[in-house]
Amino acid sequence: MRQGFPPASRGMVVGLLGGSFDPAHAGHVHITREAIKRMGLDQVWWLVSPGNPLKARQPAPMAERMARAKAVMQHPKVKITALEAALGTRATADTVDRLTRLYPGVTFVWLMGADNLVQFHRWGRWRDILRRVAVGVLARPGSGVAARMSVAARAFRVHRVARGETLRGRQPPVWAFVNLPLNNASSSAIRAKGGWQSGRG
Repeated sequence: MRQGFPPASRGMVVGLLGGSFDPAHAGHVHITREAIKRMGLDQVWWLVSPGNPLKARQPAPMAERMARAKAVMQHPKVKITALEAALGTRATADTVDRLTRLYPGVTFVWLMGADNLVQFHRWGRWRDILRRVAVGVLARPGSGVAARMSVAARAFRVHRVARGETLRGRQPPVWAFVNLPLNNASSSAIRAKGGWQSGRG
């Protein structure tokens, strides 16, 4: 495997948590730990993205965001990566395509907060993502009802399973909504309070 690409063996189940992590915070740590516990994941890879095509505001420099992520998320099963920059991908569907080809025999579970499921249908080739990898949706404050009634949830309602741990043994399309104790931390709130210096003027 190329430098900067985490090793993974056949049969492993790896959660993928993508985002700008601008900045990484306790909410990201919380859902990551809960995903490991509730879905029986062997590893979780944070995919610190170069930028979000859906956001007008672009994030702080990659090196700063990576350093912050490594400082706040310390767990033996979690890898902080810049895989999307290494792969040259920006869209999640392209990242998923590349990773499933690079890691044959590894089962990937795309992790997202319920707030992302609400607008998941705006993502490029969102149906392809659901057909390529399992998806674990983690409860976020104030998004539960809207997530369950979202375009994606309704379109793939017959593929929903009741428990997160059952994602391990299923072929996509399959997804689960996992309820968990909520954490109200958000990157935008931290930036608004001046709790994260992006290094930009």
